[in-house]
Amino acid sequence: MKKDLLTLFDLTRKDLDLLFEETDRLRHDRSVAPLRGQTVAMIFQKPSLRTRVSFEVGVSQLGGHTTFLSQESIGIGTRESVHDVALLLSRYCGALVARLFDHRVLVDLARFATIPVINALTDLSHPCQVLADLYTVRQYGKLKPGVTVAFIGDGNNVANSWLEISGLYPIRFILAAPKGYQADPGIVQRARAAGVSSIEIVADPQEAVRNADVVYTDVWTSMGQEAEAERRRKAFTGYQVSEALMRAAPADCLVMHCLPAHRGEEITDAVIDGPRSVVFDQAENRLHVQKAVLTALCSQNHGDQAQGAER
Repeated sequence: MKKDLLTLFDLTRKDLDLLFEETDRLRHDRSVAPLRGQTVAMIFQKPSLRTRVSFEVGVSQLGGHTTFLSQESIGIGTRESVHDVALLLSRYCGALVARLFDHRVLVDLARFATIPVINALTDLSHPCQVLADLYTVRQYGKLKPGVTVAFIGDGNNVANSWLEISGLYPIRFILAAPKGYQADPGIVQRARAAGVSSIEIVADPQEAVRNADVVYTDVWTSMGQEAEAERRRKAFTGYQVSEALMRAAPADCLVMHCLPAHRGEEITDAVIDGPRSVVFDQAENRLHVQKAVLTALCSQNHGDQAQGAER
């Protein structure tokens, strides 16, 4: 049976451990080519730098090819139904990577596709980003039960995926966000119900960072929210990850941002370029972790198809 990565709730703790072990291997071994002869379709409704390049380079390094499909070129949900796109691409390709606005479209793609579907970002969730983030925390020797992650700012798709991963690995996750900008309530409830991690929602950024191993932020206005930009700037006053805020955090904590950054807004130049920042390590690790995801999902699906053919 084919497996997808739509949210981090799709993984088990064993899956997570195996993915990180495979990431370690693929970072240093360029000889493996599990995608040789396969093409990965990439549907992107949103602009992208890191996600597009890391997936295209990753597929190439694994011996495969990509075909890039913009919303303008296929019109998913308008010119072509989600059902028809999923069935057609399943005939041509070995996997489907989708970067979309509406998470429900992603769910429908996965429902109709016979190939693995990977979430490259929706408005609800960004699993590949947070897998790379947690791998980076591990790389710096800080991934231990109870590691404290303080997320400062908008309870957006990245914050949601940190909550999802808290259902797999025991962390202390603290979200500091103003009222009306907190994480998805359903995801918060499901993460808490897993009983794996400590999850706190607070209003005070200084309280959140006080014992943090990781201080994390993201833009206050995500793609598709541009009309809300001024209102959001006012709402997030006091939530900037600045030198002043970082003085309240432990000296050895890591600073993370998923990029792109609005420098001078949610984070200052001095912090993002400072000695505690691991922002570009995060960005690089998108490549390595996504290669592990592709290897795991595509290898499993290829094996299932081969068994089906034999039968």
